Amino acid sequence: MKLSDFNYSIPEDLIAQHPLPQRDFSKLLVLHKDTNRVEHRTFSDVHEYFNPGDVLVLNDTKVIPVRMSGRKSSGGKAEITLLQELGPNKWEALVKGLNSGLIFIEKNISAKVTRQHDNICEVEFAFTSDTYQHNKPDIRDYIEEIGDMPLPVYIKRKSTKSDRMQYQTVYAKKEGAVAAPTAGLHFTDSLLNNIKKKGIFVCTITLHIGYGTFRPVKVTEIEEHTMDEERMEVPDITAEIINAAKKERRRVIAVGTTVTRALEAFTDQTGRLRPGTGRAGIFIYPGYTFRVPDALLTNFHLPQSTPMMLASAFSGLQLLKKSYKTAISENYRFFSYGDAMLIL
Repeated sequence: MKLSDFNYSIPEDLIAQHPLPQRDFSKLLVLHKDTNRVEHRTFSDVHEYFNPGDVLVLNDTKVIPVRMSGRKSSGGKAEITLLQELGPNKWEALVKGLNSGLIFIEKNISAKVTRQHDNICEVEFAFTSDTYQHNKPDIRDYIEEIGDMPLPVYIKRKSTKSDRMQYQTVYAKKEGAVAAPTAGLHFTDSLLNNIKKKGIFVCTITLHIGYGTFRPVKVTEIEEHTMDEERMEVPDITAEIINAAKKERRRVIAVGTTVTRALEAFTDQTGRLRPGTGRAGIFIYPGYTFRVPDALLTNFHLPQSTPMMLASAFSGLQLLKKSYKTAISENYRFFSYGDAMLIL
C-alpha cells in the first residue's frame, strides 16, 4: 500500500491544544464496522457498549518529563527530548537547535550532543559542580525536577504544570514512556469503577512508548517501513484473563494502538497470549489478521502515521477515512488531547 493512501486534510482549529477540564466529557464516535453505522456519544457513555464478561485492557505506562530546555555556547536556545537510555548518563534523543556540541542546562548540567542518523542524536550528560563530582549523579535523578512533559509537536504551546497530570492516564503506574497512551486519557477513576461494577474485567499491559510509535513513515510503500522496538510486559494475570475470555468467546477491548500492538506481539499463531517481558516491534497495517482484540478504543490519529495504519487495519481503511471525515464535519477534536473513537 502507498503512504499517500493514508493522507487526509484536517482543519488546524480541530487539532486540540488543551485537554478538556473533565476527561470523560470528550466526544465519542462509535463505529459499527459490520454495518458502517456511526453514533455520536460522550465518552462517559462508553460503558454502555461493554457487556458483563468483556475484558478491557489498559496500558499502565507512565510518561517521564523528558523534554529539557537549555542554551548553546552561543547563547541560543536548544531543546532535548530523551528517547531511551543507552548507558549511565548517555541517552538517545531528539535535539532541536543544535547539530552537535554542548547544551547547558540548569543546575550546572551540560549535555554533549553527537548527531547520529534520522534526526536521532546521542546525548551525554555531565555535572560540573564540586557536589556533583563527589556524588556521581545520574541525570535520571533530576529529570522530574528539570524536565517538561514531551507534548507532541502539533501542540503549539509550552507544557505547563497541569500537563504533568493531564498528559498522563489516571492509572499510569510504571515509568518509561516518552509519549502518553492517549486513548486512555479519557478515563476517570469513577468511570473505571463503574465499568468494573458492571462485571467487566479490567487488566493492564505495559508498553513504554518510544520514538517508534510516532516516528514519521518516510517510505512510499508502507510495507517497507520498520517499527522501532519498545519495551513491554504482559503480567501473568492479564494473560490468564485474556486467554480465558478468548476460549469462552468473550470480547477483548483494547484501549489504544499500543495495547493492540503489545497483545498481538505476544500472541502465538494459536491465539494464546503469553505472559512475560520483552520488546515489541510489530508493524500492523491493512491486511493484518487480529488474534486478540474484538474492539478498539482509540483517538483520531495523524495522517500517514503508524497508529492510523493500525486503526485502518482494524476497521478497514476506507471506512476509517469516512469516519474521520464525519468527525471533522461534526467538529470533533483530533490527536492527543482530542476526542475518542470506539470501533466495534
